[in-house]
Amino acid sequence: MKPSPKKIALIIVDLQNDFLAPEGAYARGGAASAAARELPGRVAGVARAVKAGGGLVAASQFTLWPDAQGEPMISPHLLALRPFLRRGDFAPGSAGQANVPELQPLIDVSVCKVAYSAFFNTQLDWVLRHAGINTVAVCGIVTNGGVASTVRDAHMREYHTIVLSDGCAAFKPEIHATALADMGSIAQVMRCEEFIQSLS
Repeated sequence: MKPSPKKIALIIVDLQNDFLAPEGAYARGGAASAAARELPGRVAGVARAVKAGGGLVAASQFTLWPDAQGEPMISPHLLALRPFLRRGDFAPGSAGQANVPELQPLIDVSVCKVAYSAFFNTQLDWVLRHAGINTVAVCGIVTNGGVASTVRDAHMREYHTIVLSDGCAAFKPEIHATALADMGSIAQVMRCEEFIQSLS
């Protein structure tokens, strides 16, 4: 049965300035992804289509909360992977933590997150339930990290879950492809344009 457009939410995972902008933390650290930089324009088209149908657009914002001295509280796992992260990166309310400009006007709800999943320790599930959402389409970065974790959490919460294959990116094409194949066992995988057409 085809879901009502009003019961669909687009979940945009971590398309933020510190990840994608030329002046962002990841670009400064040499860890920016060219594939990820191509996503905002494509995702914006999906967001407009979801909103036109009366659905909800939600975004997660990876956040490094400061401690009492103002230093970012970074998990040892992340610090080992990204030793360039420093004070002010992904700080709450900062320009770096913000969603990229192409998407900001289209987002209805943003939640701050501290780990991979957009559901972990956030109010996302509460918002979706109260908005009457039963179907989520997930996109963003990275395919095998934040996207995959969010998709699995959505599946466990019994949302009908869709992964937008060309609305996601990873640091290597083969990792992206493997993650999509893995998520295909619990979610419907489709391209952005195919999803937009399904809304009409």
